[in-house]
Amino acid sequence: MSAKHPIIGVTGSSGAGTSTATRVMEGIFDQLGLRPALIEGDAFHAYDRSQVRQSLERARIRGENFSLFGPSANLLDRLESTLREYGESGSGWTRHYLHTDAEAIEAGQPAGTFTPWERLPPDTDVLFYEGLHGGYVSEDCNVAGCMDLLIGVTPVINLEWIQKISRDTAERGYRPEEVTGTILRRLPDYVNYITPQFSRTDINFQRVPLVDTSNPFVVREIPQPEETLFVVHFNEHSRIQSDFEFLKRELPGTFRSHEQTLVVPGPLQAQAMELILRPAIEQLARRRAEALRSAA
Repeated sequence: MSAKHPIIGVTGSSGAGTSTATRVMEGIFDQLGLRPALIEGDAFHAYDRSQVRQSLERARIRGENFSLFGPSANLLDRLESTLREYGESGSGWTRHYLHTDAEAIEAGQPAGTFTPWERLPPDTDVLFYEGLHGGYVSEDCNVAGCMDLLIGVTPVINLEWIQKISRDTAERGYRPEEVTGTILRRLPDYVNYITPQFSRTDINFQRVPLVDTSNPFVVREIPQPEETLFVVHFNEHSRIQSDFEFLKRELPGTFRSHEQTLVVPGPLQAQAMELILRPAIEQLARRRAEALRSAA
């Protein structure tokens, strides 16, 4: 963690809806005049698409588990070292994973591959990470410990699967049965490496459907915002200070379900995120300005 070079992470599973949180964060950065360096968690996968298929086949033959949720399929030590380098100097290395044909055409290389490693842009005010492992901790790797602010996005599991199936079929060209197979294969790593991260976050945002999602492998429509509630939980160690009474006034229909938990109507999701996260980011920006003045 660093006063001069703060790091903010959004962590969540594939299909969790981290893109919504990312859009809110980008809006806050713009409002506050902050220039962010961006790191995508996919950049630190260890294998490209063809290599993943080869690794999956080897794991199948050996009767082993393998998925992108697990540490063996990712460069998590390199991610940690990049975050620590940014915290110390405001610099580091990243790349991009090309998910779609459109991204691939723009980059001039095949879909499912990585762009070359390149330096983060100079003179940024904050690093923003979005990916699967922002809260990862093991005996020899501590990504969570690099974060000045860590946000979890974790809808109830059936909704998460509905969102993943919808996205991967509509945007990435997979068949529903292929996505279902991926979900099943990833379950052990989901339990062991993804869910523990949400105990290390400062805050978790969880979408809860109010319509039937009991069989996510049949349901094809993502519930609309008005068909959901938004559960906001502040972990006990949270570095975010919020006035719950203020939030209840600003977000009609919001109520407190627990000492550290608010329930917000689904259509107010983005507004709730902004009201809660903007003061925390402003505090990091003030701390950075003070640190820079002290060093001058």
